[in-house]
Amino acid sequence: MSGIYIHIPFCKQACHYCDFHFSTNLKYKAGIIEAICDELRFRESEYINTTVQTIYFGGGTPSVLQVDEIEKIIQTVYDHYIVSIHPEITLEANPDDLTIEKIISFSKTRINRLSIGVQSFFEEDLKLMNRAHNAVEATTCIEEAVKYFPNISIDLIYGIPGMSNDRWRENLYQAINLKVPHISSYALTVEENTALKSFIEKGIVPQVEDQVAQEHFNILLDVMEMHGFENYEFSNFGKKGFFSQNNTAYWTGKSYLGIGPSAHSFDGKRRGWNINNNVKYMKAIQAGELPMEIEELTAVDRYNEYIMTGLRTIYGVSLQKVETDYGFHFKEYLLKQAEDYIKDHLLYLDGDVLLVTRKGKFLSDGIASELFMINLA
Repeated sequence: MSGIYIHIPFCKQACHYCDFHFSTNLKYKAGIIEAICDELRFRESEYINTTVQTIYFGGGTPSVLQVDEIEKIIQTVYDHYIVSIHPEITLEANPDDLTIEKIISFSKTRINRLSIGVQSFFEEDLKLMNRAHNAVEATTCIEEAVKYFPNISIDLIYGIPGMSNDRWRENLYQAINLKVPHISSYALTVEENTALKSFIEKGIVPQVEDQVAQEHFNILLDVMEMHGFENYEFSNFGKKGFFSQNNTAYWTGKSYLGIGPSAHSFDGKRRGWNINNNVKYMKAIQAGELPMEIEELTAVDRYNEYIMTGLRTIYGVSLQKVETDYGFHFKEYLLKQAEDYIKDHLLYLDGDVLLVTRKGKFLSDGIASELFMINLA
C-alpha cells in the first residue's frame, strides 16, 4: 500500500466554490475522531505485511483539530500498521489556523509536510471565495511555517472573476519570494450546489471564463519553469526532491486506504467510498460496521483511469503497460485514437510513452476522454 488518506470533515466556514464533504458544526468532532481511529483498527487486516509510505490529512480543514487530536490519529496508524522509516506525513492547513504557537506545536509531531490553502494573496479574491483568512494571514503564516517545515506546499487558484493576468503573476511571485518548494494550482470551477454557482446564476458574480483560465495556466507554466519548478502533474509544480509522494502514488495507480466520512480507497482492482454523512458514519463505526460502498473495476475502467491520470503527469502512458495489463487490443485502440492528436501536436510519443505537449496540457482531460475505451465491440 502506498498510503493512508484521512478525511477530517470540518471547516470553520464554507468556501463559496467548495463541494467537498465537510461540516461547520463541530459538535461531533470528538466522536468523529474516535470513529476514525476505530476504522483504522477495523481495517488493519486488509493491509497485513504492507508498508505505509504516506499519511495524508485532508478535508475539510484538518488544521481545525488540536495538535493532540492529530497525534492520536497518527499514533493509531503506527499502532496498527507497518509504517516506513521516513514516511511523508502531510497536514492540510488554512492560514487562519496557523498561529506561530500552532506551527511550532505541529513541528514537534511526526507531521513533516504542510499543505497550506492560501488560494490567493489578494483580499478581493479571498472575499469572493469566502475564505476564512485574510491576505496578511496568507503571507505571515508561510513566513513562520518555513522556519519549521522545509517541505511546504501552497494552493493557489486561477481563473477567478476579476483577476487580471498581472494580479495572477503577482500571486505566483509572492509564493516564489516566500520560498515554498511546491505549489498546487487549480482553475476555479463552478460546481453544482455551491454558493458560487448560485451567485453566478443571479448575476452577483461574473461568469468564470475558460479563456481567462487558459491564459492564467500558460502564465503559470512560464513562471514556474523560469524559477526551477517542474510541472510533474497538470496542477502540481515542485522543486527537485519536493514532489508530493502521496499524490504521485494516486496518479501512478498505487493502492491507498481512505479513512473517515466520504474518504475513497483503492486496492488496484476495486474502489470503495465511505458514506458522506458524519453522523451516519460515526454511528455505523460505533456499531462495528464499515459504511462503505465498493465498485469492482473492469479492465475498461482501469484502462480509462490509467489514461486519465497518466496524461496529466510527466510519466505519461506506457504503451507496454497498456498491452501487458489490458491486452494488445487496448494498445491498438489507444494508438488509433491518438493519431489525430499527435498530428495536431497535442500528444507525442517518446519511445514507448505517450505524453501531452505543452500545447495540449490545458486540454489534457478532454483529450484523455477521447482516448477512453467505451466498449470492446
